[in-house]
Amino acid sequence: MDRDQLGALLDRHARGEVSRDELLEALAVAPFVELGDARVDTHRALRNGVPEVVLGTGKTVDQLARISRTLAGTGGNVLITRVSAEAAAELRSALPGLEYHAVPRLAILRQAPVVPRGRGPIAVVSAGTSDQPVAEEAAVVAELFGNKVERVSDSGVAGLHRLLASLDVLRRAAVVVAVAGMEGALASVVGGLVAVPVIAVPTSVGYGVSLGGVAAMMAMLSSCASNVTVVNIDNGFGAAYVASLVNRA
Repeated sequence: MDRDQLGALLDRHARGEVSRDELLEALAVAPFVELGDARVDTHRALRNGVPEVVLGTGKTVDQLARISRTLAGTGGNVLITRVSAEAAAELRSALPGLEYHAVPRLAILRQAPVVPRGRGPIAVVSAGTSDQPVAEEAAVVAELFGNKVERVSDSGVAGLHRLLASLDVLRRAAVVVAVAGMEGALASVVGGLVAVPVIAVPTSVGYGVSLGGVAAMMAMLSSCASNVTVVNIDNGFGAAYVASLVNRA
């Protein structure tokens, strides 16, 4: 349940279309639904503006199906992150209409129109093609959350002219998500080119001393560009979530 759904329910009650008992029952199940091994937070969109998102990692297909069906019962869109193609294929029988995005490993059940909420576009910039799964996770999630997204791919600092060729995209964005592995320099460069928040996403792409993304994360945390903030390694979802909230301010 989100604010729009609650408002519509209250309006229907005021018009006599929903009884007092029906209204109380709808509100009674709003905080969470008990499933035994999961407590599904159906109240989160009302509190935070974004419904609960299901993390696919570590869950069985049965768990994913039960949790997702419960969220689907609220009438909103359902997002499952980090889900394998095999699990998504099995889930389709439980969730007809489920769509799967293979590169970012996202599954989406669309039940409601996406309402545009952003002040401006979010630019998702990736350093290399190997960073694409994380960048696309950020882009697809940001779109689902109501933002216009502009993608700038394979524009790392080893060929800086590629990034500068898309400077117009960066400068018209309300928020920039910069995704990079290796030494993570892209975030600082982007930060020095724009006057908006830059959310840096270190990726686990790289050799040896990159330490699975730790080197990129440390470089981004040490950025001398003051408009750069950093999320966890490979956390495209988290970057999109924060960018969406910033874009609504």
